[in-house]
Amino acid sequence: MDEFLRKLQAWWRSLFAAPTPPAPPPPTGWEIQPVERKVLAILFDPLVPSHDNQPLSKVMRWNDPEALMNAYIQDLQTVSGGYVRYTITERITTHAFPIKADGFRYTPEEYLAVIRGESSAHQPDWLDYHRLVADFNLVERVNRGDADEIWLMGYPYAGFYESRMAGPDAFWCNAPALENAGSFNRRVILMGFNLQRGVGEMLEAFGHRAESILQHVYSTASGTPNFWERFTRYDKSHPGQAEVGTVHYAPNSRTDYEWGNPTPVLTRCRTWNDFPQLRGEAVTVGCAEWGGGDIRQHHLWWLGYFPRQAGFTGSVANNWWLYVIDPNQVR
Repeated sequence: MDEFLRKLQAWWRSLFAAPTPPAPPPPTGWEIQPVERKVLAILFDPLVPSHDNQPLSKVMRWNDPEALMNAYIQDLQTVSGGYVRYTITERITTHAFPIKADGFRYTPEEYLAVIRGESSAHQPDWLDYHRLVADFNLVERVNRGDADEIWLMGYPYAGFYESRMAGPDAFWCNAPALENAGSFNRRVILMGFNLQRGVGEMLEAFGHRAESILQHVYSTASGTPNFWERFTRYDKSHPGQAEVGTVHYAPNSRTDYEWGNPTPVLTRCRTWNDFPQLRGEAVTVGCAEWGGGDIRQHHLWWLGYFPRQAGFTGSVANNWWLYVIDPNQVR
């Protein structure tokens, strides 16, 4: 009887209770929307007079730059779940060798002698990035909104960093920040690619860019769990606690670039599909999981575990692609 009365009283009170207020709307930017990024691609393809004035890439039978860039764009769009959408909005081809940091410029025959092993490559190898910015009006192009990124397509010993950041409060991005390069109104990343190599190496350059940016994100986020440190664990550095690893180290790698080690390893890599809870048990897997030693497949596997969920954990977005694609989102 007492139980009946309690239920009756609860029902009676419910008739006059205030309605439950609706849930507040999600904050602006809560839903993850695809991002469009404009690219200025600059191809350095010097002419070689001793070979009928053909471009160097044809003389050496290197990869087609358009095919490389298109495959790279598609790979990143796919592995990011459609979040990243690059468009090459302008292409510039120059038939001159770029100038090095000390003012040196190869002649075609000097360069061919280096490639043939007949002479040593010039040192310092790095190109003059300040000259590059000025010669191609990069500050104006970026500030007008014509380009969000610059892609440099070249050849061995062109002097490109794999990635380098310029602009306000630029920081290390697998290379020293490019300072005193003009008044960029935002941060911009200059990627450097090699026509002698493939899409896997382009993804490696992107992966090192991601490593630099995410390490910076978590190093400056107070009171936030360092998920990046956990993501990058591999068995050699953390015995029995492997997670996804790094660009160079798969969960079971014992040396740099050893993506084909057949030895099975216990890893929590699959729990990253449940970020930020990371629920689930460790599993034992071998290198077939990430491509059996193929550089492109490993990097796609590794990038594929980058979280891309809505919301925040502490002060850091649960969508890591937000920072990797747009360094202006990094505080």
